[in-house]
Amino acid sequence: MFIGHYAVALGAKKISPTVSLGTLFLASQFIDLLWPIFLLLGLEHVRIDPGNTVFTPLDFYDYPISHSLLAVLGWSLGFGLLYYAVQRSGRNALILGALVLSHWVLDFISHRPDLPLIPGMETRVGLGLWNSFVASVVVETALFVVGAFLYLRATKGCDRVGKYALWSFLLLLVVLYVANMFGPPPPGVQALAVAAFGQWLFVLWGYWIDQHRTA
Repeated sequence: MFIGHYAVALGAKKISPTVSLGTLFLASQFIDLLWPIFLLLGLEHVRIDPGNTVFTPLDFYDYPISHSLLAVLGWSLGFGLLYYAVQRSGRNALILGALVLSHWVLDFISHRPDLPLIPGMETRVGLGLWNSFVASVVVETALFVVGAFLYLRATKGCDRVGKYALWSFLLLLVVLYVANMFGPPPPGVQALAVAAFGQWLFVLWGYWIDQHRTA
């Protein structure tokens, strides 16, 4: 998924109003922010394989450090503990840890069986939503609409920046989502990894949005 992960972060603002949207984005996308680092270091691997599923040309055949269930449980625990150490909020720490784990859950729903349970184990899981183009679009769009609605209900703009920064961000996500669906595959793995670092801009954008909106 793509906008589905951001949808979960947007919706989480309703139950964690004191946590910045940037931090919620950081948690929900955490393992995808780690993934390009491991790609460039040669610790994980992906193939560009058009037709691998009807929704993505990527074959995620080796990513146990960022995306195995055991590793993600560790990342979730570490993220939550780090937040608690800094902010001393057990409730928000639990929510953020759950957001990190939610990424794996959504990937489990959408990916074909390519998600390892434990690094080194041959068993792979995935429900394969990406094998149906229509179902993928319907499910992810519904998540996005609900998440955006919950965020809009949980916050209000303090100024024009708070209004337009949010709506321009939501529009950009939709444009990128459509471009990913109908655009050409990436020209190479290195280019894919470098482009994936652009997700950090969305985290910063989330902090900017929240500075101009109030719960």
